[in-house]
Amino acid sequence: MINKFYKTIHNKYSIFFRFIFLIRYLFAIFLTSLALFLIIPNFFNYEKRAKFIKTQLLDSYNLEISKYEKIKFKSFPVPSLELNNVKIRFQTSDINSDIRRLTIYPKFISIYNYENFQINKIILKESSIILKASDFKHFIKNLLDQKNKLFLNNLDLKINNENESIIKFKSVKFANYGYKKNLIYGKIFEKKFQISKDENLKKIDFKLNDLGISAIINFNADQREDFKSGVLKAKILNTKLKFNFDYNNKILKIYNSYLRSKNLNLNNDILINLNPFLEINSKVDVQEFNPYLFENLNLDKLLETKGILKKINSKNEINFKSKKFTSHLIDNLNLKFDLAYGRVNFLKKFSISNNFFQCKGNINLLEDYPLAFFDCNIMVNDKQKFLKLFSIKTNEKNKVFKLNTSGSLNILSKKINFKLISINNDYNASKEDMIYFKSVFESILFEENFIKIFKMKKIKKFIQEVS
Repeated sequence: MINKFYKTIHNKYSIFFRFIFLIRYLFAIFLTSLALFLIIPNFFNYEKRAKFIKTQLLDSYNLEISKYEKIKFKSFPVPSLELNNVKIRFQTSDINSDIRRLTIYPKFISIYNYENFQINKIILKESSIILKASDFKHFIKNLLDQKNKLFLNNLDLKINNENESIIKFKSVKFANYGYKKNLIYGKIFEKKFQISKDENLKKIDFKLNDLGISAIINFNADQREDFKSGVLKAKILNTKLKFNFDYNNKILKIYNSYLRSKNLNLNNDILINLNPFLEINSKVDVQEFNPYLFENLNLDKLLETKGILKKINSKNEINFKSKKFTSHLIDNLNLKFDLAYGRVNFLKKFSISNNFFQCKGNINLLEDYPLAFFDCNIMVNDKQKFLKLFSIKTNEKNKVFKLNTSGSLNILSKKINFKLISINNDYNASKEDMIYFKSVFESILFEENFIKIFKMKKIKKFIQEVS
């Protein structure tokens, strides 16, 4: 029975089995040839072929190799050339990079034909780049405009301005091919970030999830090399921000801007001149704010940024008008302050129940112990009604109260010195009186910090002490 079964298979399927037996030899020959094809290049002298590799890298990626240790061929898992400790320069700029390992994947036809060497893709692993702020745009353009396959794996990018570090990006990864195409991710401020873009660079999506920050930029259709415009929408924790922008390489204009949060609502327009030096002009209209928002403002930290402050020139205006049925003490506020080379000139005007206050002065933020010089005027139309706002009783009805004072305020050491104190043009404080007012001011209003001078309880206590 079994013999009959074998005879049947042999008679009917002998041609098929002979074909299979023949194929196994062809298959063995193919594998042997492929193995030799991939192994033999390991014995080539690649220093003689280096000029072809460099030329193709320059032509395809605009990358010029200035230094490397050795070129090594790797057969598996995919044929590639590996260069260690490489220094390269972007041909279209003066940007240089140190790369621990540069891997070049040549096309199969180029493995033996180096005179016609062609690259399929490259991987730059553990790179380090230090950029000037002015070169950042060129770097991004070179990166995003690259048409050939490129993968940046663990790039550390540092941006400087006059040898001072502005910002650092760590462990940056980017590929312009594959399933993570057009996705940039890494770390900034030691927090993970992610940036994605569409093919035409009309939309950019930025996320910094650890800090609760996200932003989407939609560019308008009329984009040119020297002009960009669009809309930015951002969310920072529970704060929403939106504005339109125009940018022409010299001027950044921000308009139709609004910021909405639990403690602060405002609209603002900003004009930033970037060349030949940084100059900012802004106008802010505050709709609503929580006075306690500014209590945690750390002036000491602000004064630590003197290197940045001395480089900023700005003119700023802040306006506020209290809405009806709100609990704000201030009805209207207009604050103007200009910053130039670390010096601030300010003019503050505000009203409380038709009583008017004005302070002007200046402060040099670059000094070790900045002194704010002030000259203030207070015009109270009805002293009794005004003091009632602070729950202070007085029998002086319909009495006008005018106060003029000038002096200097040391923000860090929490000291004040009065130069002049006059009331209703019929009282000028003596030196002894001014020493007394100084002592009371420092012990009551200035016992904590500058911001907390404006607490209602402190003001009430100060008025009661000096009246």
